[in-house]
Amino acid sequence: MELGNILREMIDINPEQIVEKAIEILERESRLIRLPSEGKVVFVGDTHGDWDASQEVIRRYLKKPYRVVFLGDYVDRGSYSKENIQYLLQLKLEHPEEIFLLAGNHEGFMVKEFYPSNFWKSLSLEERETFGWIFSKLPLAATTPNGILALHGVLPDLQSLDDLDQMKLGDENWDRMVWGDFTENEMDYLGELWGRPQFGGQYFNRLMERYQKQVLVRSHQPHAPLMMFQNRCLTIFTSHVYLPIRTIAIADLEKEIRNGEDLVLERI
Repeated sequence: MELGNILREMIDINPEQIVEKAIEILERESRLIRLPSEGKVVFVGDTHGDWDASQEVIRRYLKKPYRVVFLGDYVDRGSYSKENIQYLLQLKLEHPEEIFLLAGNHEGFMVKEFYPSNFWKSLSLEERETFGWIFSKLPLAATTPNGILALHGVLPDLQSLDDLDQMKLGDENWDRMVWGDFTENEMDYLGELWGRPQFGGQYFNRLMERYQKQVLVRSHQPHAPLMMFQNRCLTIFTSHVYLPIRTIAIADLEKEIRNGEDLVLERI
């Protein structure tokens, strides 16, 4: 039996089983994942129900010396949302130190409803609560010792990244991290567009300096420029739902990172 069918039966027959296992793993993790200083890390943008994209990433990179960080938005848009997230959750249970699943805005439906939300609308009330509970435990960012910060949307305005553990789901900084957009200009805050807070270069530079990071790797905006802000902000997308080319980014954790050009971009 295929893994997707196994997981589907787990949800349909005993939803508490996968919840308990997933929560046990995810509750050990901080909201901020601190990656080690050896090996390589693969950053994966939105997959949005593109189960094939997730499987291809895992086929290529679930092996030494790689760790894999997914940047959120596993569900909605595409045709295989449930299969995609179940597949990734099961892999997280099997490989908790090699795979990391960050939260995106499409995992936050129980906090802030949105449309279209075909995955969430397809679920029973019990399933919706089950996935909502799991998603509420997902970390929000990952960082490396050589200066990379990774998250879904926009940088939060915190005194320290350590404050992520005190951040509440649904607050202003959560909204920025999963819903925020960057625009290539020199302004700070530019207001909201379709419920998505917009920020420019002043905001980016101020927060990156505060957090002492060199490069931000993010997803969320499929039509954003690949590189912004002197090539220090890298936006990738890894789903055929929006773009014909699926992009991932690979960083060597043992080398100096100065800007996005020090990462390797690959198409899958």
